[in-house]
Order: sequence, then structure tokens, then C-alpha cells
Amino acid sequence: MGQASEPAQSGNILRGEEDARQANFLELFFDLVLVFALLGVVSRMVPDLLSNNVRQQWLSLPYTIVLALPLLWLWTTTAYITSRFDCRNRWIQLLVLASAFGLLIMATSLPYEFEARGASFAVVYVLLHVGRPLLLRPLLREHEEVRALYTRLAIWASVSGPIWLSGAVMHGNHRVALWLIAITVDLVVAQFSWPIPGLRRPAISGWGMASTRHLPERYQQLLLIALGETVVSIGVTYANHPATLATTAALVITFVSSVLIWRIYFYRAGQVLAEAVAMSTNREIAGRTAGAAHVLMVLGIVAAATGSEIVLAHPGGRSQLAWLAIILGGPAVFLLGRIRLERIVFNRLALRRVVGIAALALLAPPLVFGPPLLAASAAAVVLLGVAVADALHAAGRPPETPSPSA
Repeated sequence: MGQASEPAQSGNILRGEEDARQANFLELFFDLVLVFALLGVVSRMVPDLLSNNVRQQWLSLPYTIVLALPLLWLWTTTAYITSRFDCRNRWIQLLVLASAFGLLIMATSLPYEFEARGASFAVVYVLLHVGRPLLLRPLLREHEEVRALYTRLAIWASVSGPIWLSGAVMHGNHRVALWLIAITVDLVVAQFSWPIPGLRRPAISGWGMASTRHLPERYQQLLLIALGETVVSIGVTYANHPATLATTAALVITFVSSVLIWRIYFYRAGQVLAEAVAMSTNREIAGRTAGAAHVLMVLGIVAAATGSEIVLAHPGGRSQLAWLAIILGGPAVFLLGRIRLERIVFNRLALRRVVGIAALALLAPPLVFGPPLLAASAAAVVLLGVAVADALHAAGRPPETPSPSA
């Protein structure tokens, strides 16, 4: 699937630099499901933000985190599987397809996430995160270090699993709280490479990159997926509302903001991420930092897409505080993730992006008295300022080469 050669044997289940350059068709198929999943997150959150219940509006913000992070973490762990293992192996193909189907089930449960049917979200998540390492272990008899890594993954997935399942039998905010704890456990132990007291740490890292190009390109594709979801979201929302002058202006502004986010990402750290990884002396740190930065940026883009729907639905009138938090906070979270990416690629603090975040924060109080369309316009102006500052910084200079921090 996605390859023109014969399936790999189990002894050759790992693939090297020469085999892991570009995403194959199997990975791109998995990405299509993620687009649907991210659309589901935005669609789930918008009604809460538009409700007349102020408490429900503010609760939608942690809801976005608890829904989006497990989906993004599933994508990240799958990306590392397809980067490390040969996708011509039938077991790997089945594992990725099962992951895609599981992601689809999780996405279809999003409208009922904190009700009875939403329990399938946690059940599928746990089955995948416990089951995939257990499936891989017998295929790795000839690769003891990699096998030890997935043993650690299975153990920690079994620790967080009961928390996920406990949340599944709860409802409402109790479920949200338990799932926030569970995803925090998953992400924190991953940052420390799944430590197990009493067990020797394997020589191979869970964050190590088998290829200097494959995972960086997968991260770039993840950003494009998130931006594609934003374009689809604002297009569908505009089509479902009267084409007034205000909604048309909102469409233009939100689309321009998406273009500016794309420009800020790819210039220039996102463009040369693969080169920075190749030059890095510690691929474990590079992989861990790049992964965290991209998850943070995608969360910001998802929040920005949610804010775009709010603006298209209610361009006029007075802004709600929760609306401002999502309209201005989405770009701010994206810029925060972009700062982390700049650190790993160029080993510097991107002051232009820090100024952008500060500007968004300072604009929030006066924008309380204006309409959502004005807030979206202000966010677009800040993003434009960051993009112009990037262009001025590069004017008349040769393309900057990476100088990774690790």
C-alpha cells in the first residue's frame, strides 16, 4: 500500500534513511481522517461558544484542549511508527489502517463527547495506545532495543488507560477533568521518554528520527492539514450564512489570516526544519522539541478556525470575552509554538513573535467594546506585522542557514 515494491519481511521491519524520505499513500490516507477529526473539534466547540450561557462559553476552551490533544497525539505517535517501520510490511499497514479507523470513530463521537456515546472516544484511544505497542513487540524479536522502547510505551499506556476509562463512565465536567489528567500523563511521560523505575533505558530514543527528512516533512504536512481544515471550516460557514457585506468581509479577513499563518510558519524555520534536524547533534531533543512545537501551533490554528466561525456567524454586535479569548488566543498560541520552532532551528528567541503575542494581549481589553469582526481584523493586522517584519529581516540577505540548538 503506497509502495511499488514487495512487502517487507518481519526481520526487515525497520526502515532506514533511504526508505523514509517522503510520506507514502498510506500516511496520506491517515491524514485525510485527521482533517475530518479536526473539523469535528471545531464543529463541537462553536455551539458552546455561541450559547447564551457564559459558563458554557468558558468551559469550551478546556473542552477544545481535551478533544484536540488526544487526536493530535494519536497522529504524532502514528507518524513515528510510519517513520520507524517499513510500511510495506502487512502488519504495519494493518496497524496504520486500524489507527485511521480508530481516529474516525473518535471523530464521530465528538458531538456527544461528554455524554453517554462519547465514551467510545476514550475506549478507542486506550485500545490503540495499549494495543499497538503490544502488537509491535512480537514483530521486534530481532530488534531488542526498539522492542524495549515499545514495552515502556505499553506499560505507561496501561497506567493512563484506567484514567481515560474512568472518565468514560463519568459525564460532563467530571469526564473533562479526568481526561485532562490522562492526556497530561501521556504527554509528560512521553517528554521523558517513558521512564520505568528499575528498567534500563534503551539505547534507542522514542523521539529519535530514523530519517532527517521524513518526520520534518510529516510535521509540515500536519500544519497544512490544520490550515486546510481552517479553509474548509470558514468556507462551509460562509456558505451557510447570508452573503452580506459583513460576512464577506469576515470571510476575506479570516482567509487572509490563514494565509499569514502559513507564511509565518514556512518562513523560514518551517522551510528548513529538515536541514536543521540533519545538522542537529541530538536528534532526540530535536524530535521532542519539534513535535511539541507543532502540536502547539496546530492547537492555535484549531482555535483560530473556531474563532473564524464565530466571526462569520456574528460579525457585528459586541464581543463576548470568551470569543475574544479564542479569536486572539488562537494566533497567540500559534506564535508561541512558532517561537519554540525558531529555537530548535536557529537557536534564538524570535522577538518579532514575542512582540506579536504581546500586541494581541494588549489589544484584548479595548476590543471587548467592539464587534468580533474588529477583533478578527486586529488579529490579522498583528499577523501581518509579524510577516512583514520577517520579510524586512530577510531583505537583501542570502537565505539563512539553520543553526540548531542541539
